Amino acid sequence: MSSTTQPTTFSDLFTELLNKTRSVTTVTAVTDQAKRYINSALYDLVIGFEHQLPWLEREAFIRTHAPYTTGTVAVTRGATAVTGTSTLWATVNAYNENNARVTGKMLFGGSDIYGIATVGSNTSITLDERYVADSDLAAGSTYTYFEDEYALASDFLKPVDWRIFSTTKNIPILGRREFNRKYPRPIQSGTPKAAVLLEKGFSGSTTPLRYIQFYPYPAGAYVIPYLYITSNLAVTSAGVEAAQLSGDTDEPNCPRGYRHLIVLNALYLWYRDKKDDARSQSAQADYIDGVKRVVGDTNVGVPKRATIAPRNQSYEQYARQPYSGVASGRRYSHNNSFDYFDP
Repeated sequence: MSSTTQPTTFSDLFTELLNKTRSVTTVTAVTDQAKRYINSALYDLVIGFEHQLPWLEREAFIRTHAPYTTGTVAVTRGATAVTGTSTLWATVNAYNENNARVTGKMLFGGSDIYGIATVGSNTSITLDERYVADSDLAAGSTYTYFEDEYALASDFLKPVDWRIFSTTKNIPILGRREFNRKYPRPIQSGTPKAAVLLEKGFSGSTTPLRYIQFYPYPAGAYVIPYLYITSNLAVTSAGVEAAQLSGDTDEPNCPRGYRHLIVLNALYLWYRDKKDDARSQSAQADYIDGVKRVVGDTNVGVPKRATIAPRNQSYEQYARQPYSGVASGRRYSHNNSFDYFDP
């Protein structure tokens, strides 16, 4: 990289950091440390923004699962096995999904909610904990299978703006405590009016799986598009997005004119960890000044609260192909405040 050009690649970034800190570039441990600081600074830059990052915005869709109540059930007190009669839990529905899945929940007696460990067959479900009640749930009892939690995109980092076709009001994303305080028991169905972000389990050993939970649980198969910030913060020389910078020719997933901010932030982190207060404060001031310029950019400076908002355009123009697994000829309809799939 020329001394008069902006840093472009991973090699440019960590080399500039090494030069600014006057570090020995031939020592592998020092170079590896510089690489870690560059990746930390890149992540910190993205997380720290409360405004739009248009180059990292992605769109995905959630399609909710309609409640299933066909047939009756029986459960023995203290057991986890649910036996169905005239149930079709393992049967694929019109949307190419089983009528019941391990991502759903079972509601008994109008108030008792249990998670599902396995769906063994059309008439067999195993609960994720033992059935606790004063007596058995006798054969012929009614039930409701429902889903109120849905996996987000695998590269979901944080929300930008949730959108849904609604004729009433936005659906805000609440904090977990507020959501649990207002809606401690999700036993009602209807048009969702609130949502909360969840982390459930881990993929491998490091990455939590991100979910969204709605209240009340959706009463039908709704189509919910949403915008989010991707966790893929780097791009390889082959054009493949990645979670972090690795190869020397990898590039940050951001405009070239902003990449110098990564070095400034890494410089601040470097000196901070070295307990060099004067230099860390100077680097931090330069970084903050640069961030203010980015926020002033017309594409970046408009804050957005993370909400599920009305969408006024018809989905039919977006539905160039039916949803995966749905026979051709079906399309979106608009017979409610949410968009439904027409089976």
